[in-house]
Amino acid sequence: MRQKSRKPVEVRKDRRPARVSALASLPLFFPLEGRKVLLAGGTDAAAWKAELIAAAGAEVHVYAETLDPVFESLLEKGSVKGRFVHHAHSWTTGSFDGVALAIADAETDEEAEAFASLARGIGIPVNVIDNPPYCDFLFGSIVNRSPVVVGISTNGVAPILGQAIRRKIETLLPVSLQGWAELAGRVRGSVLSFLNAGLERRRFWERFSDLAFSGRSAPQELDDGFAQTLLDNARTRASGRVTLVGAGPGDAEYLTLKAVRALQSADVILFDDLVDDAVLELARREAKRLLVGKRGGRQSCRQEDINNLMVTLAHQGKHVVRLKSGDPMIFGRGGEELDRLAQEGIPATVVPGITAASAMAARLGVSLTHRDKAQSVRFVTGHSRHGDLPETVDWKGLTDPATTTVFYMGARMAGRIGERLTGEGLSPDTPAVAVSGIATPDEARWSGPLRDLEAGVAGLGLERPVLIALGTVFSRKVAESLPEDERRMLRQAG
Repeated sequence: MRQKSRKPVEVRKDRRPARVSALASLPLFFPLEGRKVLLAGGTDAAAWKAELIAAAGAEVHVYAETLDPVFESLLEKGSVKGRFVHHAHSWTTGSFDGVALAIADAETDEEAEAFASLARGIGIPVNVIDNPPYCDFLFGSIVNRSPVVVGISTNGVAPILGQAIRRKIETLLPVSLQGWAELAGRVRGSVLSFLNAGLERRRFWERFSDLAFSGRSAPQELDDGFAQTLLDNARTRASGRVTLVGAGPGDAEYLTLKAVRALQSADVILFDDLVDDAVLELARREAKRLLVGKRGGRQSCRQEDINNLMVTLAHQGKHVVRLKSGDPMIFGRGGEELDRLAQEGIPATVVPGITAASAMAARLGVSLTHRDKAQSVRFVTGHSRHGDLPETVDWKGLTDPATTTVFYMGARMAGRIGERLTGEGLSPDTPAVAVSGIATPDEARWSGPLRDLEAGVAGLGLERPVLIALGTVFSRKVAESLPEDERRMLRQAG
C-alpha cells in the first residue's frame, strides 16, 4: 500500500517571555587581581581559601598568631599569581582598611559575629568558613581552565554532590581548553576588525570551538597563519554544510558530546518523528526546527524532498543538522543522503549515535555476542522497500545457532518472520525478545519462544518502534518470563 507523503513542518518553540527559575543564590565572578583581601585565621581550611584567592591575583593579608604547617608551607612557596602578607597577630578594626573581601575561620560564634558585623558595617562582603549565618557569599567547587572558570554551588546544602558535579565537568572539559581560551583572547581583536557581525563571526567561533574540543593543543604563536586561515574561511565560505547526527534510541543522555556540539552550532535542524523533545532542547535556541517525519506505516516526508531541502539550505550557507533517531548509518538512509550531498559538492560529516540494538542489549543486560553462545551478530531490516519480507536476505544463514539476529522495523512482519525462519529450519523454541519504545518512558518488553513471536509483538502494539531479537543469548531472559513451575523444570533438566 502506498503511503501518503507530507511536507516538512516547522516546529516553533514557545516565544513567551523568558523566565528564570528561582535561584538559591546569584552566581557571580569577582575580579580580584591587585586587590586586598583580609583573611583571619591560620588553619588548614583558611590556607585553602588563601591559596584560592591568591590564585585570582589578590594580595592576601593573613592575620594569625600561629599557622598550621600546611599554611606555613603555602607562604614559603608563594602564589602562582597573587601574593601573601602575614601579620603575626589577630585581626583588628584597622585590618579592614581598603579590603575587597573579608574571610575568617572563627573559633567561636562570638568571634564570627564580631568579625561579620564589622565587615558588614563597612560594606565589605564577608565569609566565615563553615558558618553560613555569617556569610554574604559562599565558595563553590571550581573547574579551572582559566580564563575559562566553571563554578558549582549547591548553596551549602550538598557539598559532596557539588564535588561529584565538578568531577563530571572535569571529564568533559579537556585540559587543552585553557590554551584555546587564551588564544581566543589574543585573536578576538582581529575577529572584530576583519569579520562582519553575525554569520561571519559565528562561523569563525564555531570552527574555533570545534578545534578547542578536538583534543589537540592550541598553537602557541599566531605567525603560522593559523588565525588568518580561520578568518579567511569564515569570510569566504559561501556554501553551508550538513551534519548527520544520531540522536540515539530515545533518552537524551545517550547523546554523544559531539552530537550536542553539532546541535548547538546548527542553523536548521531537520528531525524525525522519533527524536525526543529533550534532545531538541539541547539545540541552539535560534536554530530553526523542521519536522521531516520518517516513520514506517505513517504519513511521511519523501526522502527525495528531504534531500532537496538539505541541498537548498546548505546552498544558502546554513549549517544543517539532519537529526535521526538511533544511528544515521544503520537503517537511517544516511548513505542515500550522503550520496546526494556529495553530488552537490556540499561538505558533510556524520556523528554516530547509539543504535537501538545496542541500547536494547544494555537495558536488558544481555550481550549480543558471547564466547559460549554467539560469535556473530546480524542487524536485518524487517521489511523490503515494498513493505514485504526482504527477499535479498540470506534467511538460511539467519538460522545459524551461533548468531544473534536483530530485526529493525519488523513489527508488522513478526508473524511472517517467525514462519520464514522456522521454515528454514530454525527451532520454534529459539529464545526471542521484542522491545517497544526502547529507552523511553513507554518502553515495553516481551520475551518467549520464537513460536509465540507474533502474539508477543502484537501485545506490545504498534504505536512505538519495535525491535525483535533472536538467539541463545536471550535464554535467561526467556526463562525469567516463564511461570515458576516451568522455570523449576528447566533448572532440573539443566
